[in-house]
Amino acid sequence: MSRKHFTNYQLSEEIVKALNSLGYETPTEVQQEVIPVALENRDLVVKSQTGSGKTAAYGIPLCELVDWNENKPQALILTPTRELALQVNEDITNIGRFKRIKATPLFGKHPFHIQKAELKQRTHMVVGTPGRVLDHMERGSLSLERIAYLVIDEADEMLNMGFIEQVQSIIQRLPHDRVTMLFSATFPEDVANLAHKYMNHPAHIEIQASGITTATIEHELIQVMETRKLALLQDLLIVESPESCIVFCRTQEHVDNLFRSLADLGYPCDRIHGGMEQEERFEVMNAFRRGQFRYLIATDVAARGIDITNITHVINYDIPLEKESYVHRTGRTGRAGKTGKAITFVTPRDDRRLADIEEYIGFPIPVVKAPSKEEVDHRREAFGHKLRIQPELKKDKREQLNKQIMKLNFNGGKKKKLRAVDFVGTIAKLEGVTADDIGIITIHDFVTDVEILNGKGPLVLEMMKNTTVKGKLLKVRQGNK
Repeated sequence: MSRKHFTNYQLSEEIVKALNSLGYETPTEVQQEVIPVALENRDLVVKSQTGSGKTAAYGIPLCELVDWNENKPQALILTPTRELALQVNEDITNIGRFKRIKATPLFGKHPFHIQKAELKQRTHMVVGTPGRVLDHMERGSLSLERIAYLVIDEADEMLNMGFIEQVQSIIQRLPHDRVTMLFSATFPEDVANLAHKYMNHPAHIEIQASGITTATIEHELIQVMETRKLALLQDLLIVESPESCIVFCRTQEHVDNLFRSLADLGYPCDRIHGGMEQEERFEVMNAFRRGQFRYLIATDVAARGIDITNITHVINYDIPLEKESYVHRTGRTGRAGKTGKAITFVTPRDDRRLADIEEYIGFPIPVVKAPSKEEVDHRREAFGHKLRIQPELKKDKREQLNKQIMKLNFNGGKKKKLRAVDFVGTIAKLEGVTADDIGIITIHDFVTDVEILNGKGPLVLEMMKNTTVKGKLLKVRQGNK
């Protein structure tokens, strides 16, 4: 792959500056292929494995193409899960930070009225799950007439989760004159039909699934009786001593039981599954991303689209029910060019499922022996020492960008006839401040939030205590991030 840089594309200074702040150095293969085509406003069908950098592949051109001056949504991004919707929304916000791009996430189990109020603000892009997006469309709270871009992310998972009819209902309500981009790790017939029916001579891009066949992921299979799984897992964790590991189970009950077993043994672990409250799921994923614990026990809810680059091991404690899930689970490791290991436990009852998976991925998974007693005893002391050491917290690629941003909260909004241009005009005239230092502005009825960029927040906060906006002296304080 040739050494390209994001400056090779026709991108604005604001986008390139954000990418540099985020530590994006060279485009991944899917980004190299997608960005120039997307910038030409062409329909796109992209087959690319999870972990290949798809979000930035469409997020960068969308942030470039949308018009900041337009108040109504211009891009709609559909994702299968709430976690992925929030993550994509955050990624878009970070990429578009210096262009002041406002993205709004829409997903279930979150108050509808709060989302409705958000959509009344200037919103450039909407990222959401099909059910909640359709709900807003039907209730008239999501404006559609300016939608020029539709992205269907993880299309095969939409199909697996039964969302395909909702996706079709959404598409049928959108303007015909739009650009549609469809991304999928696998391409079942229904996804192909979706592309054929609703897209206009799309460009087809396929990135070879290196994460399956693989220079980056080492696949292993261990045969075990159901009653011996926990003992085998303990032995494996001692011998492999993973820095960061996801252990996949088939059901919520299995996850809960295994979590309790490992926690009782003093292992630094947590769990995630669809039966948990949304806030708790977010907290667990963020803690795992930061490296606060090493072992995440999960159902397939965590297998799609969650971008954590440092997972060294995936263990399939239960073999997945769907052959596609094997690819998505194991794709959690070996991301962003790093190597990883995927180990699958197989019981005698799993032979049929194993055969389906091996046929699907195109190679037999090598069978290895369980760790011997000697191997386990040899590594036990080092493993015990490692458990006693606090994991080193990982630096988030967004930290550097976000630490330069301060949100200011003003006690005036729409009811005082204030507009974004009033705040920009006032703040940009302050000594030592320019319009480039002003980020996303969110105006509510009685308050306004203004992001100040480039570390200028404390300066603006101090000066605005004695500066009027449209003739009004507003109270100003530092807001929450």
